[in-house]
Amino acid sequence: MLMDYLITFGVGGLICVVGQILIDKTSMTPARILVVFVTAGVVLSTLGLYEPLVEFAGAGATIPLTGFGHTLAQGAIEGAREHGLLGALFGGLNAAAAGISAAVIFGYLNAVIFSARTKP
Repeated sequence: MLMDYLITFGVGGLICVVGQILIDKTSMTPARILVVFVTAGVVLSTLGLYEPLVEFAGAGATIPLTGFGHTLAQGAIEGAREHGLLGALFGGLNAAAAGISAAVIFGYLNAVIFSARTKP
């Protein structure tokens, strides 16, 4: 069990290290890095390379932004199998709906509970 935690932490940490290197060594904005990570997750998932990483690292591969891209790609592939082209368009949104909903709900609750302050 301890080894599972170490693997999860290690893989998730390595993904974050790549993001930090991109921030430090390039002139990319955080928004562009976000897009790169989500797109990388989609591409790697489509090529069948991300699923083995998910099986190996679990949450270490599904929680970072690349995991979101993986979820979108898997949903689109499954939707296309079931419903054709229209399923490909909506399958990714269906697959990621719970995560997106949770982010919106927790973001709203955070805004209600805490008040923003401007920096002096």
